[in-house]
Order: sequence, then C-alpha cells, then structure tokens
Amino acid sequence: MDNKAFALLAAGFAIGIGALGPGIGIGYLVGKSVEGIARQPEASGDIRTTMFIGIGVTEAVALYALVIAILLIFVA
Repeated sequence: MDNKAFALLAAGFAIGIGALGPGIGIGYLVGKSVEGIARQPEASGDIRTTMFIGIGVTEAVALYALVIAILLIFVA
C-alpha cells in the first residue's frame, strides 16, 4: 500500500470514529433534556437553551473530525 491508500484509510477512521462519539452524546443529551422537561415543564426554556448549547459543542467534535478527514484526503 502506498501513502495515499493509508491516508484514505485514516480519513475513513477519522470520520467514522469522530462521528460515533457525538452521535451517542447528542442522543444522551436530548434524552436527558426531554426527561428534565417532563419533570419540570416550567423550566423547559432554560433546559432547551442549555440543550442546544450542548448540541453545538458536541457537534463541533464531528466537524473537527470531518476537517481532519478532508485534510487527509486532499493534502496527504
């Protein structure tokens, strides 16, 4: 295998593993937020705002993995 093949394989692993964590994290985050809103409906605005901030921070990890994968594909 040459260097390009290893770079493509590494890009696949980067985006695959890099999307696995945020997928699990966002599922857990939304589930707990819905549970919190069900327990305290009057706090739904605060819980929803915090949930969206958490989703944004968690999704940033997947975007970093995507950038690394693109760099591996086109630069290496």
